Amino acid sequence: MEEIMNMEDTIAAIATPMGEGGIGVIRISGPEAKDILEKVFECAGDVDEIISRRMTYGHIIDHENNQIVDECMAVYMKGPKTYTAEDTAEISCHGSMVSLKNTLGLVLRSGARLADHGEFTKRAFLNGRIDLSQAEAVIDVVRAKTDRSFDVAISQLQGGLSLRVSEIRTKLLDLLVDITVNIDYPDEDIEELTYETMGDQVLLIGDMIEKLRSTAHAGKMLREGLRVVITGRPNVGKSSLMNELLRENRAIVTDIPGTTRDTIEESVNIRNIPVRLTDTAGIHETDDVIEQMGIERSKDAFNKADVIILMLDGSQALTEEDLQLVEETKSYIGDRKCIALLNKSDLGFSVGENEVRDLLPKATVLRGAVKESLGIDAVEDEIETFVYGTEGSRPNRVLVNNVRHIRLLEQAAQDIEQAEELIRRREPMELIEVDVRSAYDALGEIVGETVSDEILDEVFSRFCLGK
Repeated sequence: MEEIMNMEDTIAAIATPMGEGGIGVIRISGPEAKDILEKVFECAGDVDEIISRRMTYGHIIDHENNQIVDECMAVYMKGPKTYTAEDTAEISCHGSMVSLKNTLGLVLRSGARLADHGEFTKRAFLNGRIDLSQAEAVIDVVRAKTDRSFDVAISQLQGGLSLRVSEIRTKLLDLLVDITVNIDYPDEDIEELTYETMGDQVLLIGDMIEKLRSTAHAGKMLREGLRVVITGRPNVGKSSLMNELLRENRAIVTDIPGTTRDTIEESVNIRNIPVRLTDTAGIHETDDVIEQMGIERSKDAFNKADVIILMLDGSQALTEEDLQLVEETKSYIGDRKCIALLNKSDLGFSVGENEVRDLLPKATVLRGAVKESLGIDAVEDEIETFVYGTEGSRPNRVLVNNVRHIRLLEQAAQDIEQAEELIRRREPMELIEVDVRSAYDALGEIVGETVSDEILDEVFSRFCLGK
């Protein structure tokens, strides 16, 4: 009942970021949107009334104090063809926080209430204009760091993920209907559902779930960004590599070993992948207290990294310090991508690629001469392949990029695996139905068809007030 009452309210909020700007927008949504707009807005020029979907010039008027608050443009849009599927109004003021706060204050005094975080998008979901996965994509559109991550978010907002999930749920529903009919009407003259038929259907559904789940790695990297750490002994070329990847001279480069005494972090777009690049202080033994602090931060960066680039001087035989770094790197690799870059190849080859592969079996070994811009493309190729896999970055490829969606897909995959096992053992159909229905419900949570109020509140609490 409380939710219904809230939906009957008219809400308002500032929809643009805080701070100075050319234009700031007040958004209003609900049954009283037009009435409230008419109370605070007065048309000017040749127009004397507000017409739906027509931008109108005028002024915000404080009638109690008989003064003009701001000169602005306003538009009223009758539902349901609006963002929230409700009557909506927007006021475009000058982007002064004084103007925006004063205008919002008048709107609230005229009958609106301040919107909760994400309430505009939540209303769009509750009114059936978008599903939950589309609602969550709104945040990703706003926070996108590269063109590709923006494209992924837009695809989800337009229903790309919803379509894939709906296709799987349709097959699950068909299977549930067949199972239920065979359980409830075993003696009727209907086609018997065999374990072989169920096995084929469940196998197909499992493949569809796995295909979608396999995109999570790339999707999550595009959404959250990739952490790349560059490590190596002093003066091996770490700062030069960072500058090349950044396409600017951000890190200081000299021939003096140990110039980098602390970690340097920068954000960069590599092949449309948002990357957090960390140039570490060389990890080595030292009595210098400041250097020791930098080395500890380097080790912390290792723990957070997705990709480790170990730089070695390929023109010289490996030193004890190099070997120590190799062992240090090996202890951190785990599931991380490791690239061993043999730098300074323009000065000669004293380290063999197979020698490094023997020391670091999980690493991809490359040669380069960073100061000559050689090997940079190969490093970027490896990063791109790590994110997208062999399928690459296809423009229309649907990628799962939300942690909640990934978790639910994993749950559905486990349910289907359990159902496969029960079918192999010829267990009663009632038991198989439980796992199939569980998978159906888990996927329903992605699009919001089987989601609790607690999850809805948690999802929309991440939004800003104006969304």
